[in-house]
Amino acid sequence: MPGTAPGIPEGIAGRFAGLPYVEAVVLSGSRTRRVDDGHSDFDLYVYTRQQVPVDWRWELARPHGSKIAIDNRYWENGDDWIDTRTGREVDIMYRSPEWIEEQIERLLVHHEASTGYSTCFWHNVLSAQILYDRDGWFERLQERAHQPYPEPLRRAIVVKNHPILRTTNSSFLQQLELAVARRDLVSINHRLAALMASLFDVLFAINRQPHPGEKRLLAYAEALCPLRPPALAQQVEALLAAGALPGQPELFAHAHTLLDSLDALLLAEGLLTADRSGFPQPDRSETRH
Repeated sequence: MPGTAPGIPEGIAGRFAGLPYVEAVVLSGSRTRRVDDGHSDFDLYVYTRQQVPVDWRWELARPHGSKIAIDNRYWENGDDWIDTRTGREVDIMYRSPEWIEEQIERLLVHHEASTGYSTCFWHNVLSAQILYDRDGWFERLQERAHQPYPEPLRRAIVVKNHPILRTTNSSFLQQLELAVARRDLVSINHRLAALMASLFDVLFAINRQPHPGEKRLLAYAEALCPLRPPALAQQVEALLAAGALPGQPELFAHAHTLLDSLDALLLAEGLLTADRSGFPQPDRSETRH
């Protein structure tokens, strides 16, 4: 069983503090959201103005690390290892200050939505615990991020994500119909995952909540989203279970039930209007493109 780990993130941050080009080190993820469990790792974000040498990173990991992987580039550049004292994974991601500033400006100034997970970087900054901050740069960024949820961003997320759930010709539901007709189980799984990503993006936006990321979404929705389908967990579980059945006989009934519940919330919030054909359409007023 993994043990407790007092001071391990702080010790790592202290090592990075000795590098003059490192601006800040913060801890984020489940440990700063009070939802950590026996599987939670240490998610550390190192904001640096130049590349940290790979040899230095190996030396950081070796004394208390096993299964060490340095300079991973599958997603963000990062390192990870298992801390031998606790059994916990240490996951370090390297970012430039300019890059995260651009992400925050994209959301809070320009109100640009994505297809799923629109506001995850905003949430990451808001929930971070500062371990080291050379000149107060991250604290200033965090203060900037602490602002009310912009209404144009809320609407932009609905405009971006709602139509592709089921109303456009290339919607996720339309793609699911084709995948079921072809008995393409891999495609069914892929399109269900994409549908879930956009659905939760809309749900967190309805509630003016920055998106907490891809894990524990049902738990976060129950904790953070008073405006949600009353049977959200059951509806999601039924849909995903139907997607795993041979022939998927109930898949579309469960999908429409869940999406009908989402539309009811959007209509109640004035985020959808009904067009002449009776299909709800996102209200694009005050939305920037």
